[in-house]
Order: sequence, then structure tokens, then C-alpha cells
Amino acid sequence: MTEKLTTGFEIQPAASEARADLEAFAESLRHNAYDADRHLRRLVEYYATDDRYDELDASLREFGEVIMGRLDDLVRENNAPGNLPRTDRWSDYGARTEEVDHHPTYHEAGKYIYGSGMMAAYADHPNSMGALTRFYLSSINGEAGHNCPLACTAGVIRVLQELADDELKERFLPGFLNPEYGEHNEGAQFLTEIQGGSDVGKNGVRAVRGDDGTWQLFGEKWFCSNIDADVFLMTARIDELDEEGTAGLGLFLVPRQLESGEVNGFYLRRLKDKLGTRSMASGECDFEGAVAYHMGEVGDGFKHMMEFVINTSRLYNAVGCCGMMRRSYVTARVYADHRRAFGHPIADYPLVQETLANMRADSETLLSGTMHLAAMQDRLDAGEATDEEKAFFRMALNLNKARTAKTARWACVEGIEILGGNGAIETFSVLPRLLRDSIVFENWEGTHNTLYMQVLRDMKRYAVHQGFFSYLDGLLDEISESPEGERAAELADLLTALEADTTEVLERPTASASLTMRRLVDDLVYAFYAVVRTWERACFGADEDEAAEASLDHFMDRHLRPDQPDVGDLTYLERIGLLSEVS
Repeated sequence: MTEKLTTGFEIQPAASEARADLEAFAESLRHNAYDADRHLRRLVEYYATDDRYDELDASLREFGEVIMGRLDDLVRENNAPGNLPRTDRWSDYGARTEEVDHHPTYHEAGKYIYGSGMMAAYADHPNSMGALTRFYLSSINGEAGHNCPLACTAGVIRVLQELADDELKERFLPGFLNPEYGEHNEGAQFLTEIQGGSDVGKNGVRAVRGDDGTWQLFGEKWFCSNIDADVFLMTARIDELDEEGTAGLGLFLVPRQLESGEVNGFYLRRLKDKLGTRSMASGECDFEGAVAYHMGEVGDGFKHMMEFVINTSRLYNAVGCCGMMRRSYVTARVYADHRRAFGHPIADYPLVQETLANMRADSETLLSGTMHLAAMQDRLDAGEATDEEKAFFRMALNLNKARTAKTARWACVEGIEILGGNGAIETFSVLPRLLRDSIVFENWEGTHNTLYMQVLRDMKRYAVHQGFFSYLDGLLDEISESPEGERAAELADLLTALEADTTEVLERPTASASLTMRRLVDDLVYAFYAVVRTWERACFGADEDEAAEASLDHFMDRHLRPDQPDVGDLTYLERIGLLSEVS
């Protein structure tokens, strides 16, 4: 039978069936994001400490229930073109406020995100695992207006916990650790200046010491994300040091409001019209005598900024990218189950299956590497890490940030490809927004070239590659007698060859060495992921399944093994079929 529109035109049965398929697709996406992610649940069970696992598992399950449901609805509406943030610098009666006005859905979304206990997890310091596993789920909705502020807030919390005196801790930390939206504090990081982006040593905002232990800041910051935060972390050049470059920089805590309740001495110039992360307010800001507090010892500002601010943000950035990879894979897989072409669900077609298998293998393996770093961050903060682990972390953190950002963008594009023409429609799925967000994530906290050169400098100056290879070799040694022993031996040989390649690169002049870094970095980071994932499989033991092994083999075939599998081989066809069916 045919249906009729109110205009009298008939709807053909095929159109009705296709529309029903699309509605079923949308409904199938509304599931518990934590329960559906078996790989994440394995990682949480393994890395969470015994005294924290039950609470974390329950919290993630509760948060997972809203991620693809109510929270998804709010974030979508908040990102509609007419609902984006705008400046609101003055009250109705002419008082200076320097505020940003958000659509009501922004605040509704914030209640769920902060209510998950993400920042409150830092009350049990160190607890990056507790914060970052929640952040992963939140990032399934992209930046969502709040996820960049969360990364910034985490940096502020870490600076306060590690560097602030008791008075500042008592004044600010409770608000940052409060999960109640509206009663909480948010942080921001204002580092970039128009003449100094990655070249932080060019920063020129001035810091002048006052008589009461505070400082005053003067100058312009060019890219200020979460510009309506309660507290800003800033770099500024300390007049009295009379030093050029990074040696002359201090790290400052700048409250939005003075203790009197007045707005501090900062002036919001305008908001940035960004490609992505559009529901989060980024802007330009002038400082004219803003009251600030120096964090840590004068002269150590750049060191502390890198350790507690940039490194924290790079880890958050990578976790956020993993969340977007997961959403891209899930959206594409569910769509493939419901979209029919030539009489079959498109999930039946080998090219679609191969795309889904590629997305899944990369998503799972990169999440393993990233969560391994999150757990190591807790060891570092607890003072339990060895010198070898410190060197490994310093190098792997930067490798991981660059690769996860690239892969997230790739995953969004692949997901859009599966959706075909529907993939380009902003109202059809979140993938166009996630693609735009992913491009911004690539540039936050260091462009790829900046990260490659930092890795090169760290290897030349601090020999961090020695700790990197030694640590990974140690993981393989631990499992050499396990059922994963054969794969461990394969990876050990690969690391030996990579170490020789790295030594050869470091012997070159800097200009020549820098041009090899793009290739070398990918080889290094893919090896890191494969080693960690293989080690995990040995540790997980019986909890691992056939699909998990297929995922790792598929990843290694694509990124590490010189001999590619025969795509016409029945074993390969069975593998991609398995990976495209099982979540």
C-alpha cells in the first residue's frame, strides 16, 4: 500500500521502508555508550585501582546512559547556528561584566558533564584515570562546548595541587572539585599571543610585581579558549628577570573576579569565529593591570607550564580524539546495519566491512596506548615512576598527541564516507561537526610539526628515546613466555630495527633529521601502540576474545608489517567481517 502526504501526493512503499530504516538507525544509536564499549570496560577494569574500580565502573555506566541520549540532544541543539555563544560585556545597568552569553542547552549539557564527577575525581589525587575515562565518554559528543574547558580546568587543578600555597588552595580548589554545575569553577589557559604561537618564548605580556605578593599583567592574548572561565592560567614576561625567551616567563593564576567582587583588569575584545568547537567561546583579550598570582618559583614558569598545563592538555586532547574515533566508528557501523542498497544492508559488502574494520582496529589500539599513558600519569604524580618511565612518557605523550589527532580526523572522514551523501548533512548525524572539531584538536596544544621537532630535540638533548625503547622492550620481556610470545618476539625485532633507524636519524644534521621525523614518528608511535596492546592481551588473558585478536592483527598488518595480507584470502574476508559485526 502507498501512504499519502497531506498534499495528496502518494509516498511509495520503498520510500516508507527507507525512512523506517533511517529512523531505526537513529534509535539504535541511543544506547549506553559505556556498556556498548567492551574494550573500554576491559581497560577500566585493568587500570583502575582496586579501591576505585567499583565506584568508577558505576559512575561510567550512569554517565554512559546519557551520552548518546539526552546529552547528545542538548549538544546538537547547542551547536545549531543560532545558538552559539556571544559576548555580553555589560550589565543592563552599564556595569562591566566581560561575560559570554550561552544558549540554555549549553548549561543543561554542563550539568550532565560536570555532574559525572570528572573534575571531582581529582579530589583523590592522583586520579587521571578517573577523570580521563569520563572525559573519553564525554568526547563521544565531540568538544560539546565543555570538553576543552575541562582539559583547561584539569591543568589549573594540577597547578594548584602541585604549586599553590595553602591560602590559594583553600580559596580555589573546592570550586574546581565541586561536581555541581553552577556552583563549580572552570579554568582556562591563555598562552598564545599574536607574535608567539608555538614560539612561546616570543610572548610579551608583562608581569609587574606588586607590594602585597600579587602581580599585575599588561598586554594582549590572541587565542583564549573558555574565555568566560572563573580562573585563567597565563604566561607573562617578568620585568624584573630581564630575560629573553622562555627563561623570562612566569606562570600566573588570574581570577576573573577580585575578592571585592569586581571584574579583574581584563577586557574581552571579540570571540573567534572558529571552524570547529564552535559552542565553546574562544576570544581575544587585553589585560590592563589584571591582578595575578605567580605559581611556583619565579624563573620556573615555562617548566611548570609544560609539565602541568601543556602535558595535561596533550593527554586530554588525545583522549578526546579517541572519543571522536569511537563515535565515528559506532555511527558508521550502526548506519551500515540499517542502510540498504541493491537489496542488502551495506554492512554485507566487503568494502564497507573493510572500512569499518580499519576504523575499529585503529580506534581500539590507540585507546589502549592513550589509557596506558593516563595510568602512567598517575604513577608520575604519585612519585612512583622510574627514570625510564619518565623518559618514555615524555616522548610517548607527544607521539600520541600527534597520531591520535590525525587518526580522529581520518576516522570522521571514513565515517562520513560510509554515510554517503547523508554524511555531509549537518542535521543527519554528528559527523560533520566532529570532523570540524577534530581539525581544531589537531592544532590545539602543538601542531604536528611542532610536536615532531620537540621529539627530535628531546631525543638529541635528553636521549629520551633510550627510555622509550627500554620501557617497551621491558613490556615485551614480561610476556615473552605468554600465549602472546610469538607476537612479542615479532615486535621485539621491529623495535631493534626502529632503534637503529632512530640512531641514524639523530646522527644527521638537524635540517635533514627534521625531514625524516614525519615518517619516523609514525613508525615509533605505531610500534608503541602495538606493544602496549599485545602486553594488554597477555594481561587480560581469558577475557580477550577472537575479535580482540583480529583487531590487533588488522592494526599491525596495516601499519607495521611490510607484507600486506591477500585481501582476497578467505581468512582476511572473515577477519573484516568479524570486526565489522562485533562491537
